[in-house]
Amino acid sequence: MFRTGFVTIIGKPNVGKSTLTNKLVGDKVSIVSFRPQTTRDRILGIVNGEDYQLIVVDTPGIHSPKNRLSEYMMKSVSSSVEGVDGVVYVIACDKRLEEDEVKQIAKYSKGEAPVVVVINKCDEAKQEDIFKRMDMLKDIKNIVAIIPISARTGKNIDMLLEELVKLLPEGEARYEEDEMTDKSTSFIVSEYIREKALKLLGDEVPYGVGVVITKFSERENGIVDIEADLVCEKQAHKSIVIGKGGAMIKEISTKAREDIEKLLGTQVYLNLFVRVKEDWRNNPVVLKNLGYKEDELE
Repeated sequence: MFRTGFVTIIGKPNVGKSTLTNKLVGDKVSIVSFRPQTTRDRILGIVNGEDYQLIVVDTPGIHSPKNRLSEYMMKSVSSSVEGVDGVVYVIACDKRLEEDEVKQIAKYSKGEAPVVVVINKCDEAKQEDIFKRMDMLKDIKNIVAIIPISARTGKNIDMLLEELVKLLPEGEARYEEDEMTDKSTSFIVSEYIREKALKLLGDEVPYGVGVVITKFSERENGIVDIEADLVCEKQAHKSIVIGKGGAMIKEISTKAREDIEKLLGTQVYLNLFVRVKEDWRNNPVVLKNLGYKEDELE
């Protein structure tokens, strides 16, 4: 019997949802940084086993929307828990589990999809901290399992995967064996660039960076030429992104190119440009150009 189906990973920002997605898939399909709300769109990661195909939906962190982009992100989360075969709610040992989040988990457990709660970052936690969180969740009905894991080290990932496969119905594989995500190569490249920008810029340009791929072409000798715009919200941010003598934009480009070359398996020439789009996170036209299409979430 072959099983196949969808499981959505949800939780607050910075609990390790994207790291977990990448660990399950066995490759990097979601970008990771210390910044909350790094993931802005839902991303499918495809996990192929001998008798199953698990399609994992990585989602933005649950938060209170403050602009149109945030509203899009939360709409993405809501639509991602509909019609799936299971929901993984991730909490982390380095963050307090508040009563309002316990109530939120209880709310999801009343939905159609069974819920598995994952306690992440348990490799760095004391046993009593793990047991305390499990005790706070013990009275919630309809939770299939509570599993302490480390998405970073892989601890108990096999146990989690076994539990998730049980939730899948019988059916045929939806994707080819060598596919890891539903996202285009161009999308993944833009995310790699954004990841490096988030990590290198620190708190100097808070959240207001988007990436648009403007050129993606392959030469006869296999070398790939890529051009992309880094979109920031304010003129003052532009000089920060560029850096003194162009040092920052060069470092972003160099580190992003390293990941892109691993992804494509070939030499890459990457040119980045910085553009200013005032308040772009509230501009529906700019958001659409950046790939955030609200109509696809209906």
